[in-house]
Amino acid sequence: MLMGLVGVLVFSLTLPVTRRAVQEMPAELVGLGRTLPAALLGLIVVALSRRLPTRGELPAVAVCALGVVFGFPLLSALAMRTVDASHGAVVLAVLPLLTAVAGALLAGERPSPRFWLWAALGCLSVLTFALARSRGGLAAGDLHLLAAALLAAVGYAVGGRLARTVPGLLVIAWALLLSLPFLAALGWWWLWPLVNLRASAVAWGCFAYVAVMSQFVGFFFWYRGLALGGVARVGQVQLLQTFFTLGASALLLGERIDTATLVFASVTLAMVWLARRERVDRSSDRR
Repeated sequence: MLMGLVGVLVFSLTLPVTRRAVQEMPAELVGLGRTLPAALLGLIVVALSRRLPTRGELPAVAVCALGVVFGFPLLSALAMRTVDASHGAVVLAVLPLLTAVAGALLAGERPSPRFWLWAALGCLSVLTFALARSRGGLAAGDLHLLAAALLAAVGYAVGGRLARTVPGLLVIAWALLLSLPFLAALGWWWLWPLVNLRASAVAWGCFAYVAVMSQFVGFFFWYRGLALGGVARVGQVQLLQTFFTLGASALLLGERIDTATLVFASVTLAMVWLARRERVDRSSDRR
């Protein structure tokens, strides 16, 4: 749970700093361009480990890459062109429940009925908060965010399962390395012309954060936590990411946090605590 929490803290800054970066840079550059520096770091990790994925591990690495190297970064950056980071945070509150579903379907986990109850209530709490904040409607960028959440959940579940047998940092390094040829081609043909050399140091600093921390370092903690505690249970820590992101949005972007935010945060914390107490069987547990 602690490793997962550190990963969530790293990821909680992703939307605010992405929102700040896309104010001066094209969203496509921020979303996909951030993966190129991370891929170079991944190349170093793979070289030092001297370990490449086996043929049996490659499908999981490919699915992980689709979700967390291509899907989530690009779609979330596109969403940040039209919605605030705080709004994006509450829409992505569905991610923990989607991660639990993906864990059940793809990572061989079988949560108990009461686990599903607490997870659903926690998600409902955050979604109620989201609808109240948006006055019952959804912004144009919500479809991008929901698709990003779906792809991220699949990448989390498959990567978390793979991290049971190999280090989490190596999992994301493999995913980035597998993506590197495609990223290099996209960078030369599509992304390089989008580079804005006149962007401020703050914007480039935000870009550096999502490239190094969000796309690489955070996954070391996150995948390790999923491997140790299970995708479904540790995935519920993501419910807190909504409120961590709101806090970061207030500090970095000047967005306001009201009493309702604190109330829903307390309710969500209770649901996370109750969910983590419930039994979640793994396929390996029953063998």
